[in-house]
Formats: sequence, C-alpha cells, structure tokens
Amino acid sequence: MTKPGYRIDPADPKAFRRAFHELADACLDRVEQARDLPWIPKPDDIAETVALGTDEPGLSEAEVFAMMRGEVMPYATGNTHPRFFGWVHGTGQPMGVAAEMVAATMNANLGGRDHGAMAVEQAVIDWSRRQAGLPEGASGVLTTGTSQATILAMSAARMKLFGDAVRRDGIAGLGRIRVYAAQGAHSCFEKAMEVMGHGSGAVRHIPLGPDGAMDMEALEAAIAEDRADRIVPMAVVGTAGSVNTGNFDRLDAIAGLCRREGLWFHVDGAFGFWAVLAEDPWCDLVKGVDRADSIAADFHKWIGVPYDCGMVLMRDGDLHRRTFSTRPAYLEGQVAGLGGGETWFTDYGLELSRGFRALKVWAGIKAAGVPALSAAISDNCRQAALMAELVEASEVLEMAQPVQANVCCFHVTQGDPSAIATALQLSGEAVFSTTTLNGRSCLRAAIVNHRTTEDDVRLAVAAVEREARAAG
Repeated sequence: MTKPGYRIDPADPKAFRRAFHELADACLDRVEQARDLPWIPKPDDIAETVALGTDEPGLSEAEVFAMMRGEVMPYATGNTHPRFFGWVHGTGQPMGVAAEMVAATMNANLGGRDHGAMAVEQAVIDWSRRQAGLPEGASGVLTTGTSQATILAMSAARMKLFGDAVRRDGIAGLGRIRVYAAQGAHSCFEKAMEVMGHGSGAVRHIPLGPDGAMDMEALEAAIAEDRADRIVPMAVVGTAGSVNTGNFDRLDAIAGLCRREGLWFHVDGAFGFWAVLAEDPWCDLVKGVDRADSIAADFHKWIGVPYDCGMVLMRDGDLHRRTFSTRPAYLEGQVAGLGGGETWFTDYGLELSRGFRALKVWAGIKAAGVPALSAAISDNCRQAALMAELVEASEVLEMAQPVQANVCCFHVTQGDPSAIATALQLSGEAVFSTTTLNGRSCLRAAIVNHRTTEDDVRLAVAAVEREARAAG
C-alpha cells in the first residue's frame, strides 16, 4: 500500500532526482543554445498531446519530464533568440532559471508574514526606487506586469483625488473622471478604467507633436475643456517608450504641468523605464521620472527577467498602503513569530496569495551587476540606430519615423510587410512585428535582447531586403 506521504511526493526519491537532473540539463542546454533555437510552429496535434483526461491515471515523473522536454519546451515564443524583434518580449536571463527553481522549492507566499522572501522583494523595490530617484518614503510592490501595476496606480490616484471614503462608498457619486495619455499609449489604461468602473471613455488620448511626444498645448487645452464640461481631471500618463513606436514623452514637462494643475503624474515605463540605466544620451529620455507620483515597469522586458514580473512604485507610501490595506481578523499581525513583520505586501495591492517573483529579479541583478545591465540596454539602442542606418542606405526600405531608443519602424517599397514578417518568422531567420504609421503598414523591430549583436541586425535587414526584392 502506498504510504500517505507519497501520494503526491515521489515514491522513489532517487529516481526522481536522476530524472530531474536530466530535465535540468535539458533546460540549460536550451539556454546555452538560444542562438540556434528560433520560434518554430507548434504541431497541429499539440492540443491532443497535452490534453488532460477527466480520470487522469498519473504517469511516472520521468514520463512527465520527457513530455515537458519533448512536447512542450521546443514550442516556445522564440523570444530568447537574438533575432527576435517582434513586439517587446524579454529574453530571459539564465540566472532566472535557477532562481525559479529555488523559488518553487521554497513555495513562499509573499502576501505577508515574517520570512526571508519578504526581505528579498523589499530589496528589489528599494533598488528600483533608487534607480527612479524617488524619495525614501516611496513604496512599491511586484506585480504580474505593467497592466496590473496600472490598476494599482490609478486606484491610488483616485484615492488621492476623492479621499479614503471612496473605498467604502464606491464611485457612484464621483461623476465623470479623466485620465490623459498620448495617442498610441498602451491599451491597459482603457482596461484599468473599465475594471475600476469608470469605463474606457475616461481615457482621453492627446495627439502627438512633431517630435513624437505628447503635444503639451493640446494636453492643456483638453484639461481646460474637460473642466468646463464638469469632467474631473485625475491623472496624466507620461509614456516612457510607447508600445507602438518606442517614443518617449517629455516627462519633465508633464511633471511641471501636473504640479500646476494638481493632477497625478503617472509614468508608463513598461520597457522604457529601464533607460534610467542606459548611457548618454538615452538616459536623458526619462529625465523627470523622479518627479512621478507612480511608475509602472516590467522586469520581464528590457531587464530580461523570465516572465512574469512587473512592478509599481509610488511616491506616497502611506497613500499606497491606505488604498489597499485590509486586515480581517485572521490576518492580524503578531508582535513576534511568523505572523509578524512590518511590511505585508497584500497591503499594497490586490493579491494575498503572491509568488516569489522577486528572487529571479534579485538574482539577475546580483549576477549581472548594474554596469552589465547598462551596457546591454545601451547596446540595444546602438543596434536600433544601426538598423536605421541600414534601412536608410537600402534601395527597397525606408524609415517610417526616426529612432529614439531601441525601436525601429520602417517601410518596404516592394511587397507586403505582413507577408515578409510571416516568411521570416517561418524561416526562423528573424521575428519582426507589423504596425501602421501614417496610414501605411510597416515592419517594427523592438530590440530588448542582451544576446543581439550587430551581425544579427545586419542579417535581419538583409533578409527583409531579400524578401522585398523577391516580391517586386
């Protein structure tokens, strides 16, 4: 008869250990071979292969490991490859593989209580706060990503504007509010306003100026118009690296306007926040971020932490806590023991059950060091500039707009951009995404990969040129 303790735990620990080491070697092989492993289409029958039976009988650990290794792991997004330029998908640091194993082994809940994992998350938040230039009293919490972080930031902005009673009374008596963001800002703001009960119409998009940043005169006019219409302005979003084009708003100018108008200043820095680590001149793109009331950013993008991990930082730590803290009797703190601890992260967000995301961030920063992270981010900006030079020198390509940091958008004068992107994805040569600028479809490269080299950029552009000429 199976011993009760082994109903779930391995019945043969030694066999489990051997099979686990084989799986770990396969994971490390994949990390080491990332340059040779582009995206490949998943098999047509993968749904049947991974389906779970209603009365799943259970397999040996070795059999399950073999399925993970052979039927699941090969069919990833491909974003670990150095010529993956589509969308803004981070590349994953090898240290994250080890950290995820340790985090899963600990199985810590970072909602609260007094244990070591809490100190690691606090260390990550403190480091990020210092990189942003926020004061000592600022707070933060790690999230699934910027989308969740945005909801937290906008909830705090609402508390600041309407007072603590909004948690009890809700939004019925608040009337219409407004959040301002540049044209092309991330759609997570509409979702946040929907979830918070204000509707997507609460977001007003401001046109861009000639420099690709939010038009400040148009912003001021929109605020005045809304106030005249009895719509309450709540927050302005400064975009640090737009989703579509990688453009940066002038954060310093927005900060000054928000101070004059009494509005919350939020920075959407999903990937572009990390320009704070870049060399000159790219670090100047985020000048003014230290004046923000809240900042949302992702570690799983430009920093290369394995998915998923984002964060929100807030200047007013007390307001942040008041916006979310709820302690029922069963969560009352203790003076000592496991129920103690000064900071419970559930008081700073929506989740009580929270995984140990912080360990992979902490390990990645510890192992790489800030100088290496800075160099990798700066290299990506140089690579985007190189791509622009190659495009401008091409007979079949032309720039769609100037490159500011690490995103390069360009047109093909022959052929269909979408068809070219598909062909290169299927061939495994490079992954571009597509977008539309000024009414024309174009190819888009977002370079956030620490494995990318100048040779990768040259090969990718040459492949696009080849496909364009073939189409002509």
